[in-house]
Amino acid sequence: MIEGGGPATASIRVDKWLWYARFFKSRSIAAKLVQSRKLRINSIIVSKASTAVKAEDVLTFAQGKNIRVIRICDLGTRRGPAPEAQSLYEDLAPLEKKTTETDPAISPVAKRDSGAGRPTKADRRALDKLRSNAEE
Repeated sequence: MIEGGGPATASIRVDKWLWYARFFKSRSIAAKLVQSRKLRINSIIVSKASTAVKAEDVLTFAQGKNIRVIRICDLGTRRGPAPEAQSLYEDLAPLEKKTTETDPAISPVAKRDSGAGRPTKADRRALDKLRSNAEE
């Protein structure tokens, strides 16, 4: 097996390439993804981390809540810095930026009309005061 961007027949293990391209923090995490049958190479489900990939292969896998579709441009020779890792692939389905309306963690608290739903402490005190005045 020849590693690197040499001839067209060069290939590398898929778990190693995913680690080189910085999709996963460790090679063992990449191997677990492959072994869980959650990776496709050219639309074929793969279950062995030792499966070889080459340039122009298309990988499809889940990463967090996103589905990644990646075309391999180069095999690489090491796990280098992020700019070097990003040159190893082309993202065919880039991640969309979340907007504040669709992301519940960023969106403001839902507004409630006055008098709708459970009364607030001020509402309860006002009701108590009104009831005590009506009894007198």
